[in-house]
Amino acid sequence: MDQNKSQFSASTAFFIDLIGIVVIFTLLKELSEIFIPLIIAYFLFFLFTPLNDFLSKKKIPETLLIVIDLLLIILVFGGISSVIIDSFTRLSAELPNYERKLNYIVSNTAREWHIKDPAFLNFKIAEVLKGVDYGLLAGNIFTSTFSFFGTLLFVLFFFIFVFTGHKNIYEAIRKWYLKSHIHPDAQQIHKEEKTTESKAEGENIHIEETIHKKHFFIGQTKKEKEIMLQDTFQEITDQIKNYVVAKFFISLAVGIATGIVLLIFKVDFVIVWSVLTFLFNFIPNIGSLIAVILPTVIAMIQFGSIGLALLIAAILVIMHNIFGNIIEPRVFGHRLGLNPLVILLSLLLWGYIWGIIGAILSVPLTAILKIIISRSDSPNLQFISDLMS
Repeated sequence: MDQNKSQFSASTAFFIDLIGIVVIFTLLKELSEIFIPLIIAYFLFFLFTPLNDFLSKKKIPETLLIVIDLLLIILVFGGISSVIIDSFTRLSAELPNYERKLNYIVSNTAREWHIKDPAFLNFKIAEVLKGVDYGLLAGNIFTSTFSFFGTLLFVLFFFIFVFTGHKNIYEAIRKWYLKSHIHPDAQQIHKEEKTTESKAEGENIHIEETIHKKHFFIGQTKKEKEIMLQDTFQEITDQIKNYVVAKFFISLAVGIATGIVLLIFKVDFVIVWSVLTFLFNFIPNIGSLIAVILPTVIAMIQFGSIGLALLIAAILVIMHNIFGNIIEPRVFGHRLGLNPLVILLSLLLWGYIWGIIGAILSVPLTAILKIIISRSDSPNLQFISDLMS
């Protein structure tokens, strides 16, 4: 009976943990406008930690450190935005030429394959897109652009408060963690101490020595818990720093390699596809697929040759596989400690919760969750941690 009750309690606790996780993810989705800039600000804070620590040793004041970090953030985001906007402006200017080429390719292919459907023989992309509400599309683009810069301002705003308040947050977490883990042990030792004291009086045992041993045990336990908490924060910092830095340079290399391939074949707008490849490479699995499809379609329209477009696509796919399946695993090794299936599921989950930002942050966010869960004493959370490994 007791065994069945114990199993029931364990199952109940597991489902309660599961429900709690679902509730947390629901809140993250509903309050995404708050959490996205906050999480990005914290990522940037951890990323800038090595630089800030170095400058702090040079006696640089905290206010100046914040200014330096903000300027670097603005320069990076501003530079990337400038390149993207300029590239897409040039791309939009060439769209009429691509429209004519696409119409010719579809009509000519229909004749070669003896397709009698007038929709293909007299293909006009403008007719296909006739039902598109360009006003709504322009409004969505404007809204997305406005939302991007609004999010960037929120990131900068949150970054200032994260920078100045991180130590207080860490101290609050430390106190809560030690209290929740040490306080029950201290109470138990206090009870045992009273029992020992009553026995010691009757048996003439050295009470002071017993009390000293008990308090020494509490001190050692507290010290171990503090070290564990420090190691957890340090591991999170290292994971974010290593992932972002390594992923940045790998994505940069993929973008440059894509640019070289497209330059050899003289595909138009090499810079556009290089920049997009660099950005899409931050999205696991799906990002590489999109980065191959877009220049392939443009190459097919530009040259009017499906065979040449497929050749370019094949080279890009091989290149992405070399970086994704050979170079990245060697660079990251097993430091993330995540199951490939978990990475795919996390991409879908975080993408559903926070859209493209969630997809980009899916891997480091999941790695952080795994670090936190793996430090838990709960058997259920340990089981989840093992599944993620």
